Amino acid sequence: MDSSRPPAPHPRSLAALRARHGDAYKWRLLIAMSVGMVASVMSATIFNVATPHLMRDFGLGHDAVQWAVTAYMAAMTVAMLPTAWLIDRFGFRHVFLGALAILGIGSIGGALSPAFGVVVAMRILQGLAAGMLQPMSTLMVLRAFPLEDQGRAMGLLGFGIVLAPAVAPVLGGFLVDHFGWRPIFLIVLPGCIPALIMGHFLMPLRDVDTPSGLPPRHGFDWWGLGLLGTAILALLQTASGLHAHGFASLPTLAGVAIAAVTLALFARHSRRVPGALIQASIFRDRPLRVGTVVAFTYGLGLFGSTYLLPVFMQTVLHFNATSAGLVLLPSGLALALMMPVAGNLTNKLATHRQTASGMALFALAFFMFFAVAYGEHPAWLAAGLTVAAVVSRIGLALTLPALNIGSLRTLPKDKTAQGSSLTNCVRQVGGTLGISLGAVFVETRSQMLGGGNGAEHEAFAEAFLIIGVLFVLATVIALGMKAKTAQSETVSE
Repeated sequence: MDSSRPPAPHPRSLAALRARHGDAYKWRLLIAMSVGMVASVMSATIFNVATPHLMRDFGLGHDAVQWAVTAYMAAMTVAMLPTAWLIDRFGFRHVFLGALAILGIGSIGGALSPAFGVVVAMRILQGLAAGMLQPMSTLMVLRAFPLEDQGRAMGLLGFGIVLAPAVAPVLGGFLVDHFGWRPIFLIVLPGCIPALIMGHFLMPLRDVDTPSGLPPRHGFDWWGLGLLGTAILALLQTASGLHAHGFASLPTLAGVAIAAVTLALFARHSRRVPGALIQASIFRDRPLRVGTVVAFTYGLGLFGSTYLLPVFMQTVLHFNATSAGLVLLPSGLALALMMPVAGNLTNKLATHRQTASGMALFALAFFMFFAVAYGEHPAWLAAGLTVAAVVSRIGLALTLPALNIGSLRTLPKDKTAQGSSLTNCVRQVGGTLGISLGAVFVETRSQMLGGGNGAEHEAFAEAFLIIGVLFVLATVIALGMKAKTAQSETVSE
């Protein structure tokens, strides 16, 4: 026996998995992540159709049942923050499988809930899981794929993520109409279970490749999580209460003040504490700084438009729900189909230019919405709205893969997890604010214009114009995301 012969690699080591699966390994890993991500997105988007049934079964009003939605969003947003530390401490594999297990437990518990309080608790579990999974998708692409394949991988990953919201309302409506609200929790399991199985067999054990592991040098930053979590929750609560309280009310001003103070304290904390939750040093990277601003605007426009367009069509133009859905259906398909194309373009175009191009198209779409809203051609109204919606979604498809890769690619390897958590969190906060600010602006502006359908019509048109101008500014900002260098990274967990 030759004692000088090196020992065979562990069957679950990264080297053994790559040898076993060959060049297909990274793509199979991408499928596992995609299935898990689709499950988490379904948990977020399918719940709203069950709201009337929950109100009826538990005898609740709109204010009470909204706790299930608010609790999910808050849990998801806050859970994005410690994901980087969890990955450093336990490894990508364990965090991914753990998040899927939590998502599955929340889904089963939600379906069996005997009281609405249990429903809220299970939605919090689902939100925590979704919040951990979202930053991991971008991080996995950066670590598992070489530079030349990252754009394509991000596009394919995005295809499933954006297709889920298009399918969820239809599937959820069918389930609720025929079986009640409980199956909408269980519909997540067909994604969770395969993702758990694939993740178990495909994701390497970190401590096999690095016997000492790669634990963080510092303990968990509870103080930082408390400060940043308080700021985010204050912003979310303030945004959700804008409709009831208005901009100048005491609750709104108090919420903004709390958010501002805690953010300032966290900024000071992150500069002084070496193991801070989000280290201040990552903001020295210009693409990340610019990408964070663009991500906030992206969320603001995406979620805000998702709210404004259906409401505009049904309350002002008097479309029924089916007609409004048909107008928006081509845009959803365009978004899903463009994601792989946009991913491939990311491998050929500079990420800052592709991001800016996508933001510019989104701005153009809202100038088109503005023109259609003020137009006097009812025969072309639905067609104009459809075309504008398609243009907006093409813009969003171009933006997402380029923004995710361009804002993180030049970060040091040990900071990419923090960067991914930060950009995803900022995008989610922007989306929540977009929904609330859009609703409050339209209501307030229509009252200022005297009320009635004509006033609402003009208020929506002005909202579309403001979003268009905002995205023009974001287009200019996105051009500053140009990276000096780029780096290719591989999986190490």
